[in-house]
Amino acid sequence: MSIDLSLQPGLFVVGTDTGVGKTAVACALARIAHRSGKTFVPFKPVETGCSPDPADARALWLAADQPVPVEQVVRYTFPLPAAPSVAATAAGITVDILSIVDRAASLRSQGAGLLVEGAGGLLVPFAGTSTTVDIALCLALPLLLVGRAALGTINHCCLATNEIRRRGLALAGIILVETSPGSHDPKLDNLRQIELISGVRPLGVLPFVTDPSPDRLADALLAALGAYRVARLLGDRSAL
Repeated sequence: MSIDLSLQPGLFVVGTDTGVGKTAVACALARIAHRSGKTFVPFKPVETGCSPDPADARALWLAADQPVPVEQVVRYTFPLPAAPSVAATAAGITVDILSIVDRAASLRSQGAGLLVEGAGGLLVPFAGTSTTVDIALCLALPLLLVGRAALGTINHCCLATNEIRRRGLALAGIILVETSPGSHDPKLDNLRQIELISGVRPLGVLPFVTDPSPDRLADALLAALGAYRVARLLGDRSAL
């Protein structure tokens, strides 16, 4: 695994599915970057299921220590908990991909890098046939794939890895997340099996975190992956 340093600084955190722990991982990385003196500006292009506030975008904003006004962190918010294009249609709006790219460029100029969190999985539609992958291509960021540390994740992670390769995107790594207490069973051998099939060994497993404050998540991620691997994800060239 290698990270293409010609890409824009930052990461695009994508998932194999919805509810796999993308926000937890992104918040942990945002807080670790802040601790190290870097400002990785968070960006959630579209958040659905807002009732009414965008909880994920606010969590990212707080984890990054509020580097920009919170309303800039998310471009579109919709109440319907559905794929972005579906939620947008229900609200009578069409998601403008170019406006997402423009917002990303504005945020990128205000920090050392951009930390983007997608919505759902890689092929979730944002507008028409444009998916998370198409937005990632526009933003020119390496992808960090997050999968659930549970039964079924081998298939999901390997399919997602194949799609990332098919579209010519850079994969910074894979992280599995224990989304509920005890859901990670080492006997399932998920890390090794994903490596055997995809050729990429996941960086580690983020355990379930009770009271998931930014600092608790950051500490848990550092313990799970090690400081060296986290530094690589955050673009520390001295760790490469």
